[in-house]
Amino acid sequence: MLSIGKWLIFAGVGLAILGGLIWMAARTSFPIGGLPGDIRFEREGFYLYVPLASCLLLSMIVTIGLNLITRLFR
Repeated sequence: MLSIGKWLIFAGVGLAILGGLIWMAARTSFPIGGLPGDIRFEREGFYLYVPLASCLLLSMIVTIGLNLITRLFR
């Protein structure tokens, strides 16, 4: 139980840091959500937004970050 508690604390701190980074990126007009590969369909009474390029970029950033963290603790 002790190790589960430690992992939950680390996960909480990690989520708080991630939330802070997202909040700071939104305040500095970081272009996530408005990249050229994002698909938008707008019609009368209908709006569809598929953030394809943004998801790929965030996936690459998270993958690189997690690989660096696992190599650091190995």
